[in-house]
Amino acid sequence: MNFDFLQIPEAGEKITMSDGKLIVPSNPLIGLIIGDGIGPDISRVGQKVIDAAVKKAYTNQRKIVWCELPAGESALQQYDTILPEDTLTFLQNYLVAIKGPLTTPVGSGTRSLNVTLRQKLDLYSCVRPVKYFPGVPSPMVSPQKLDVIIFRENTEDLYMGIEWKEGTLAAQKIISFLKTEMGVTIRADSGVGIKPISKFATQRLVKSAIEYALKNNRRSLTLVHKGNIMKFTEGAFKEWGYEIAREYPELITEEELYHKYNGTVPAGKIILKDRIADSMFQQLLLRPEEYDLLVAPNLNGDYLSDACAAQVGGLGIAPGANINYESGHALFEATHGSAPKYTGMDKVNPGSFILSGVMMLDYLGWHEAAQLIVKSFSTIITQKTVTYDLARQMAGAKLLKCSEFGEAIINNMS
Repeated sequence: MNFDFLQIPEAGEKITMSDGKLIVPSNPLIGLIIGDGIGPDISRVGQKVIDAAVKKAYTNQRKIVWCELPAGESALQQYDTILPEDTLTFLQNYLVAIKGPLTTPVGSGTRSLNVTLRQKLDLYSCVRPVKYFPGVPSPMVSPQKLDVIIFRENTEDLYMGIEWKEGTLAAQKIISFLKTEMGVTIRADSGVGIKPISKFATQRLVKSAIEYALKNNRRSLTLVHKGNIMKFTEGAFKEWGYEIAREYPELITEEELYHKYNGTVPAGKIILKDRIADSMFQQLLLRPEEYDLLVAPNLNGDYLSDACAAQVGGLGIAPGANINYESGHALFEATHGSAPKYTGMDKVNPGSFILSGVMMLDYLGWHEAAQLIVKSFSTIITQKTVTYDLARQMAGAKLLKCSEFGEAIINNMS
């Protein structure tokens, strides 16, 4: 492959995919997108924490070789594009990368680069684990009851960005077509968007979620949808999900649970549920312990991911990944925004990036290093040595800078 400007470190080796399995060398070459705004602060700290965990877990036997990739506002200044072709080529060929937050304009300007990367690389599964760390301030009485993994479809739905601005010729054509050809009346001063949800994308997501649930001993899998209103998109999401689930004998429906098994889950079985999206929000507040792995279309999954994160302390400690389990491509990411007002202040919580790094290490199969970070992260939270977002809510907390928080994690690894 040819690169116009990117210098690929010679010390690193490619991660590859063979027979559906990730092949990880001892010195994998992994992409690093620093990000915009607070990106440099949290990404550099996260990189140090990940490297320290790998070194402590494996001494000199394993080491990540990083390749920094330009993207976002900094790339626009230097390369006149927010996504240089070299960056995309690297991501397509080297499979695994991690990134800081990238700025997305609201209302105008370029579309989300996050969404662009997911679509360009066909990263169809947005995976968001949400679990409480003891000691983290939370608005909930019992935040520890929430322990879910959210699988959000990542390539279609409203996030395809198929829309036309109010008053444009294109919008008028769509409105006219819908009225004359389909018998649907839309106000003339409307902006119009299209919401595609396909059987193909739905079923590959559900399949990946089921296989994740089986591999990780999850108790239940719930399809979240708004099929009572949008019957042929979100309602179809539910039906297509059940269709693929029937191929797995390990899954039983709630109806089977109570009519065939008298309400007792047989050993080795996973309960398959479905819930209307708005009801799901209520359920996660009132009965969170009843839910384990959620599978949702793009928009609902986005809402649910952030709402769940709020229950356990916020996006500052919410990790995420965008994965194509078939090709092996994976892009791990801090799930919050770029917070430009804090740029260069060494202030914000790097937890989201660091815990996304934990997900990346687990994806590589380097579980020992991942657990070192999780254990240490939990320890310094209970010690109340935290960044400002948590310190302001904790009586007697010791306030740390972003970089100091990372050093505390490294120093507490054992």
